[in-house]
Amino acid sequence: MSEKTTTADAYISPAQLCVGLHVQLDLPWTEHPFTFSSFKIKSLEQIVTLQALGLTRIRFNKAKSDGEPLAAPKGIPAEPTAPESHENDPLYQAKRARVERLLAQQARVAKCEREFLTSAKAVKSINQNLFARPADARQEAENLVDGIADSMLTESDIAINLMKDKAGGEDVYFHSLNVTLLSMMLAKELKAPREAIRLIGMGAMFHDVGKLDIPDRIVRKTEPLTKPEWSLLHQHCAYGVETGRKLGLPNEALTVIAQHHEYADGTGYPKGLKGADIFLLARVVAIVNTYDNLCNPMKASTALTPHQALSLMYAQQRGKFDTVPLTTFVRCMGIYPPGTVVVLSNESVGMVVSVNSAIPLKPTVLIYDPTVPRERAILVELESEPEVSISRALKPDQLPKPIYDYLAPRRRLTYYFDSEAGAPAS
Repeated sequence: MSEKTTTADAYISPAQLCVGLHVQLDLPWTEHPFTFSSFKIKSLEQIVTLQALGLTRIRFNKAKSDGEPLAAPKGIPAEPTAPESHENDPLYQAKRARVERLLAQQARVAKCEREFLTSAKAVKSINQNLFARPADARQEAENLVDGIADSMLTESDIAINLMKDKAGGEDVYFHSLNVTLLSMMLAKELKAPREAIRLIGMGAMFHDVGKLDIPDRIVRKTEPLTKPEWSLLHQHCAYGVETGRKLGLPNEALTVIAQHHEYADGTGYPKGLKGADIFLLARVVAIVNTYDNLCNPMKASTALTPHQALSLMYAQQRGKFDTVPLTTFVRCMGIYPPGTVVVLSNESVGMVVSVNSAIPLKPTVLIYDPTVPRERAILVELESEPEVSISRALKPDQLPKPIYDYLAPRRRLTYYFDSEAGAPAS
């Protein structure tokens, strides 16, 4: 995972290439037809393509190769061949198409970030108007939720995207926005009607509003809470229902606020309800709320990676949640949710930035490549790379500093959705 040439690297002539060598192309990513600049040769066709690049020498990594290069040709070194015209080369045409898809995806992500920023500002305004202008706050919330619902329901599929740290700038509002977006997405995937998606959005938007009546020193405490502090914090559900009534929220949203900490096995609060006694929309919000709290706790050092959070919920806490919404949530977020740092089967390192619910094992990954500027980082759609898969997930603190700085793992995970993900290509 080093960005520099290592002692395992050596240079050979193109004539020495053979199947099994792991090569590193010292070319800009756009000037060769391969998905990655570093890869193991698997076919004679790749060798022909490499030799047609017109390079005088090619770097290879001994440690990552299956064998040795061919013997160097004897006699006078052959003159390097001039790069061939690639106008009609299928590999280059495929690369151009990949670049076009990359640019289109970058444009969609930029659009998502603008919409996320607008939504984050709206959540801030809603919270500021809660007590001074409750009717305005409710109307703003309805407008925001309706807008999200309209966008989500325009396409058959959506992709959840990881947002930049600086996209919103108001940490205090990220949790309610995350829970709102992901709860509405999950309701959509569960085939809920539009009105149910809207109601779950309203309940999720205000699910923690009761914490405004709890002292900040308790809400934001990073050390273990005392028993009296826990008892007081548990009151935020009831306080939230009171505030929700003053806002004029519908009964379904009030029930979500009241029950978003209830668990199917009866271990939740405030009433210890079980299974079907818990309102279905509240069961959905409980899943998303738990996930976001695991990823974004008050004490940052205890944060789980998205992959760890989902694994914990599914493997160890499954009894706490309604089975169908939980398995649907895992499918939607992917086995490797946005924000997960991964090592690919070709040993490339990257960070998952988008998951399409239709292909959870094949997310879009931002690839670490020191030859490519960070602002133009390669986004690889693993769906279109059948030979490449995710080998394992890493914690961000396991990364060498150059890779950490390049991938810039988010200090706080925030999500938005790309409603154009399922749209047919134009």
